[in-house]
Amino acid sequence: MTRKTEQVRRIKRPIDGVLLFDKPLELSSNTAMQKVRWLFTAEKAGHTGTLDPLATGLLPICFGEATKFTHALLDADKRYRATIRLGQRTTTGDAEGEIIEELPVTVDEAQIRQVLLRFTGEVSQLPPMHSALKHQGRPLYEYIRKGEVIERETRQVFIRELNLERWVATELDIDVLCSKGTYIRTLGEDIGAALGCGGHLIALRRTGIGEFGLDAAHTLPELEGLDGAARDALLLPVDSLTQGFPALMLDAVQAGRLAQGQRLAMRDDHPDGKRRLYAEGDFIGLGELVTGRLSPSRLLSGIARMAAVPKSA
Repeated sequence: MTRKTEQVRRIKRPIDGVLLFDKPLELSSNTAMQKVRWLFTAEKAGHTGTLDPLATGLLPICFGEATKFTHALLDADKRYRATIRLGQRTTTGDAEGEIIEELPVTVDEAQIRQVLLRFTGEVSQLPPMHSALKHQGRPLYEYIRKGEVIERETRQVFIRELNLERWVATELDIDVLCSKGTYIRTLGEDIGAALGCGGHLIALRRTGIGEFGLDAAHTLPELEGLDGAARDALLLPVDSLTQGFPALMLDAVQAGRLAQGQRLAMRDDHPDGKRRLYAEGDFIGLGELVTGRLSPSRLLSGIARMAAVPKSA
């Protein structure tokens, strides 16, 4: 293949949709997204929530118009499978850090299950210094790399499910369903502290985000082994990101008015809240319904062409 032919083949194209990707170990979320974007020759791509390089698992990657709706998954509950090494504390709370304390492990299964119950429900967490949480516009990990420790406030998160999956000697696997903003590394440290022997995270795999599960995700080798048409067939529609919101059907005239920034009067029996919007059977975006008035929240490009409606209509 000539260099010129290769350049033509790599011209980026406009595609829309969502790929459920199984991120491998030691790739950052952005690097993983860029590799997948290259395979799809996509003009525009983004992901729906960072995974650490040492974490694997579900990373939905959005193309084109789907990037407008990534916030729907950023706010969704997440599920993880985590492995905690008991008896050791590290500087980072995970396997990347240096061991700073070693303690004997004398717990039994009954104690472990009792402690896990204590961490189910609303939990207070102190964000770790080795995190991307911003302070004065800079992530905390930049400060700790220079030896600076920033004072942080605890935050409330919600652990909906916390189950013991495996326990062998000094290692335990837990399955966690939690709210956004939960630090699993901190959870592992806190569980170790509550058991009296310390602990740190040695493996983390995200297995679910909202309604999406890892069983439907695709690996990098799988994608590399497919041709372009087969890869495109794996994409989910844009509105798959918004299934957590009730649907509202509109006609083309109503869609045109929304595209011009107008609010629509709706029936009183519609409760307030976000709506995924459809016009003539096609998904057009999200709207916000407040006291019987529907306002555009985030619409697909080109919706204004659905109906040429003057603003005075």
